[in-house]
Amino acid sequence: MNDAIPRVLSVAGTDPTGGAGIQADLKSIAANGGYGMAVVTALVAQNTQGVRSVHTPPEDFLWNQLTAVSDDVTLEAVKIGMLGNIGTTAVVDQWLSLAKPPLVVLDPIMIATSGDRLLDPGAEEALRTLLRRADLVTPNLQELGVLLDEPTATKWPQALEQGHRLSAAKNLIVLVKGGHLDGPHCPDALVDTAGRLGGDRHSCEVTADRVKTANTHGTGCSMSSAIATLQARLDDWEAALNQTKSWLQDSLLHADELHIGTGSGPLHHFHRLWNDPASVA
Repeated sequence: MNDAIPRVLSVAGTDPTGGAGIQADLKSIAANGGYGMAVVTALVAQNTQGVRSVHTPPEDFLWNQLTAVSDDVTLEAVKIGMLGNIGTTAVVDQWLSLAKPPLVVLDPIMIATSGDRLLDPGAEEALRTLLRRADLVTPNLQELGVLLDEPTATKWPQALEQGHRLSAAKNLIVLVKGGHLDGPHCPDALVDTAGRLGGDRHSCEVTADRVKTANTHGTGCSMSSAIATLQARLDDWEAALNQTKSWLQDSLLHADELHIGTGSGPLHHFHRLWNDPASVA
């Protein structure tokens, strides 16, 4: 276990209402014991009801943001979220090859909870190429299917099988998430075909009761940032998944207390911290 506070950089888009994107990332990093930083890939005009428009900063400005951080700060982890287009993806790819952060978690943001598309169709292949830079990829089931160019899995065993094939094809760990499946339980699993989970294991799975709430905006962003932070802290993938799942469950259970917006509201990222300050010690 690393006693130092991990420095975690989020490279992602914005959410003015604070539930997703870099705002959710920074909350998730802080809630799980890290120091969060952020580089903006896209300015997104959105709220709890959906996305209205997206403004992409110039590529040279994105490069300057990235290098301004990595020239000055030693990073323990990088979480990559919304990239949006080929140009942005290429800049981030080039920066990762230069900066070589020790841990890269890629959340392949393609479609928002509202159904709005957040990745140009032409950028899908560039995103698949970027997987070679990642240690962990955290797609939802629809994104997992797109990365494999296959239909979306509708059953948990099918999703796990897709995760194992993506892990083998791209030589990385895959977080397979069951949040979009039906049923009373919500499983999540790390799958890896190269033995990086410890011992001879090729997967570790954790399941919780499905939380009945409409306030799930930013769940994927939050989960990927949390597991990046906890893996940097603990250096133990199974422990990082278990602690992420426990924190996420608590954040969902108390999401309805926030009363943010009239659509799909955010998680309560800091419920556990505000009620038990020793929980991140």
